[in-house]
Amino acid sequence: MAKSKSLRAKHLLLAVLIFLLLAAGTGLSPETRAREAVIIDNFDITASVSGTPLKEAYKDYFLIGVGLNGSSIQTDTVNSKAMTEIIKYHFNSVTYTNLMKPSFLLDQEGSIANLKAGNPEPAVKFDTVIKGLEFCKETGIKMRGHVLVWHTQTPNWFFREDYSDFGKYVDRETMLLRLESYIRQVLEFTQKEYPGVIYAWDVVNEAVEDTAGHYETKSGFNIRTKSSRVHENPWYVVVGIDYPEKAFEFARKYADPEVKLFYNDYNTFQPVKTRAIYKLASHLKEKGLIDGIGMQGYMSLTYPGISSGTNNFLTALAILGELGLEIHVTELSINPRYSDPDLFQMQADRYEEVFRVLLDVKTSGLANVTSVTVFGLMDNYLFYPNDRTLTRLFDRRLQPKPAFYSVLKAVEEFEKEKN
Repeated sequence: MAKSKSLRAKHLLLAVLIFLLLAAGTGLSPETRAREAVIIDNFDITASVSGTPLKEAYKDYFLIGVGLNGSSIQTDTVNSKAMTEIIKYHFNSVTYTNLMKPSFLLDQEGSIANLKAGNPEPAVKFDTVIKGLEFCKETGIKMRGHVLVWHTQTPNWFFREDYSDFGKYVDRETMLLRLESYIRQVLEFTQKEYPGVIYAWDVVNEAVEDTAGHYETKSGFNIRTKSSRVHENPWYVVVGIDYPEKAFEFARKYADPEVKLFYNDYNTFQPVKTRAIYKLASHLKEKGLIDGIGMQGYMSLTYPGISSGTNNFLTALAILGELGLEIHVTELSINPRYSDPDLFQMQADRYEEVFRVLLDVKTSGLANVTSVTVFGLMDNYLFYPNDRTLTRLFDRRLQPKPAFYSVLKAVEEFEKEKN
């Protein structure tokens, strides 16, 4: 009898060991996760990794992306196991919201050292983006590169003699050399070390302006002359009116053929800006330099109109869609302003309306929407003390908000009506 009990115990132990080895080797399936409590980093994310993944629900329409937040290596979203598990479950595209911008990649000390050694090219470092690129390489999730050229979050010394904080602006020829070198180094590094990971780049960000007195009027593109009310746009000052075109020329020169090149901007639904972006993109398209337009998508609960009103999202989609370029919604953020159940429901309704319009224009051929990104995973971001952001699909405990369920509802209802 004792021998029989001992044998059963051994069999049980062996079964447990086999289960653990299989779980470690293959990971738990989505179906298993839905039945098991998933507690990571003190977050119970069971509800967040259950049911239909967003990427699966929208697989026939467009990629579903999320922003990787963070302002340092230590505050990068990919440092959180709980957040990365949710991202792996629901999303097939990510975008660094900060850590891939020129202010993080350009290396002043290295640039000065290069100059002293007789090399005029800027130095570039990639330590802030390695974790995210590795995460994508390991999981097969694609990344949008954000951003190569922007008048903000590009260090002032990059435009100045000797890479000095207080030097004079360099001449146009020198700046174009620096611009080409920077774009080449970034693209060559990401394409060589992480081939196939980055599927699209925001080459130029927010070069079009619609504030009177803040843009030039010669080109019809409304290229911004100022970064703010009091600061000049250094790209315009040093390179000139064609700096967006030059950036796209260099990006096309060094980008792999399958990598798509985008112009990205905010308030694309404002008529003056819509027309100017259309003209700029049309010009770049004629030269074979652009593949798509990024519409950022910062919205309140009431503005802009989604499918009605003077300044509305649908009209902008239709106008820009006429170009035949791809459309990405790159930084979708619907702000309820306050943490309140009624406001969160209004936010959810708004998200549903946005996604419904995107599905409509995609399937009707009005606009070729190929990617939609919510610009961050969770409210009250884990690594930012006192962060008050409330625009995301998951709350501060990483639980699905009403907005999450409304995004699923949009495609479910759409497919019911279609069938």
